Amino acid sequence: ADLVIRRNQLLSMQTMEKNRLQILPKHLAMTIKPILTAFKNQIKKTEKKIVVLIESCPEYQAKNEILQSMPGIGKIASASIISNLPELGYITNKQAAALVGVAPMNRESGRYKGHRKIQGGRAQVRTVLYMAMMSAMQCNPVFKTTYQRLLAEGKPKKVAIIACVRKMVVILNSMLRDGVLWDAKTA
Repeated sequence: ADLVIRRNQLLSMQTMEKNRLQILPKHLAMTIKPILTAFKNQIKKTEKKIVVLIESCPEYQAKNEILQSMPGIGKIASASIISNLPELGYITNKQAAALVGVAPMNRESGRYKGHRKIQGGRAQVRTVLYMAMMSAMQCNPVFKTTYQRLLAEGKPKKVAIIACVRKMVVILNSMLRDGVLWDAKTA
């Protein structure tokens, strides 16, 4: 978890420096380029440490293999799930969706009927899975068809993406629970 958090911190600092690079005068831009190179090197080193750690532990290695078998889940998404969502595979699908923060919550009181919205959960995992879903919608036919169906039903794009992320969480939870690799036919 510490390595994943550190990688996110480095990425955040790298983004800040890239933003500064765009607004600084040319003669000061040269002071930022070495810093960006240092961030890039540190991010690579941190990612290597994450991979080594996952490969050194049989439990993490097994989870990693199962998670990465799903198209759209890469090594970073897998590491984030393993470190920040260790409960996945041991809880119900509803609990998993709520823990990530992609379960729709009712906003009702008395006669007031509000819209169902997502809330709470682990924001870092939700962000990583959102980005993984952007990739999965391109290469994974299950999520691509689900997304297209939701759009055809008139759902806004972000709502459709979050619904697909919820489906991804449910499938990943089931895969880890049963110890099976991705199979598009059963999803």
